[in-house]
Amino acid sequence: MTEQHRQTGGGRRMIGDFAPKLAELTDDVLFEDVWNRTELAARDRSLITVAALVAGGDTDQLRFHLGRAMENGVTETELVEAITHLAFYVGWPKAMTAITTAKQVFSA
Repeated sequence: MTEQHRQTGGGRRMIGDFAPKLAELTDDVLFEDVWNRTELAARDRSLITVAALVAGGDTDQLRFHLGRAMENGVTETELVEAITHLAFYVGWPKAMTAITTAKQVFSA
């Protein structure tokens, strides 16, 4: 596996004052541990995460992870294609919501 930049979370910054344990788990377990495991590249983890968020209809988290995916080397074209592909597996309304979210993120 090639060297990749370290993945970090923003749980403490975003919600640490309100939900300190969730912030700790987000930063120390999800990002510091799981996202930095070497068995999958961050790019692959990003594609998997985006797919899961599209499938679940989780647009707030999708906004963040679309940006993270691009930081990890996934192109806008690849993300649009992934969402288009998912339309047939997770449902048209979820894909339409996700593509609208992606359009907003990419144009920001």
